[in-house]
Amino acid sequence: MSHENHTGSFPATRLRRLRYHAGVRRLTRDTILSPDRFIHPLFVRPGQGVRQPISAMPGQDQLSIDELVKEVKILDDLGVGGIMLFGVPEVKDSVGSDAMSDDGIIAQAVRAVKDVVSREFLVVTDVCFCEYTDHGHCGVLKESPCTHEWDVDNDATLANTVTQTLVHARAGADMVAPSGMMDGVIGAMRRGLDQNGFEQLPIMGYSAKYASAFYGPFREAAESAPKFGDRRSYQMAPDSAPAQAMREIAQDIEEGVDIIMVKPALPYLDIIRMAKDQFPGVPLSAYNVSGEYSMTKAAALNGWIDEQRVVLETLGSIQRAGATIIITYWGKEAALWLK
Repeated sequence: MSHENHTGSFPATRLRRLRYHAGVRRLTRDTILSPDRFIHPLFVRPGQGVRQPISAMPGQDQLSIDELVKEVKILDDLGVGGIMLFGVPEVKDSVGSDAMSDDGIIAQAVRAVKDVVSREFLVVTDVCFCEYTDHGHCGVLKESPCTHEWDVDNDATLANTVTQTLVHARAGADMVAPSGMMDGVIGAMRRGLDQNGFEQLPIMGYSAKYASAFYGPFREAAESAPKFGDRRSYQMAPDSAPAQAMREIAQDIEEGVDIIMVKPALPYLDIIRMAKDQFPGVPLSAYNVSGEYSMTKAAALNGWIDEQRVVLETLGSIQRAGATIIITYWGKEAALWLK
């Protein structure tokens, strides 16, 4: 085989020149992870001095508010961008009343955290009802006239979602993130916030959220498994056309969303890339979900993989696909590794 010295051909072009020296490799990096782009999810429950391990997610705990404050201080000091709060209330009922109370677990947690974090640190709240209802679904239930099965009443849930959103806003949340995939939720929240003096509070929409098998460990973490049925009537089907995800995102943008999200991240890197290309001016986040975390953690604990290298490679792939914000349970550990 001839190796003539043509432009772009070996031996004149040796691509390994860009890899021979650590300094050259550093200069030519394109995907650069930064902790201030991470949002770390945390689970808060009633009590004092509680760190209840989540067995399906080694290294993650349900935290009482005093322990939550300690954890948040560490994340803030490490330069992590913020947290996303999920509540595990003491009492659940059919409509998720705790979520709509100014004395509920999330409202208390937000006030406590805001008292101790720096001004730059973001407190994001998950706006949904699955953690707060005794049936585990994401809103008010009614019997469907079409299927004669119990399903979430979309419009009744919107009204309660606005109430929940205002509870979080009054407590001091820096951003609200509705995860229930109800039609019209962004518009309802935006109107509710604007009419009550919170027109500057941004909304991060779970714009393309799939009914994924990767949420399994979260069900334990948030104690939110449905008591019957599943959530496929309101979350997107994994085998749905990618254009449907783009339609969902476009609708959220039209209703006033500030940041869009794709969830889960790894099985839907193509959707992240498509969203980045079709909506280039809209900030894009991706949720590196519980199942992705637990699989990696289990393999690492068995000694099958190098945890640090795999996690940073994973987060890099999410960023490379187009997400500038990554919601991840690796927030603290990744920040330590990057330092």
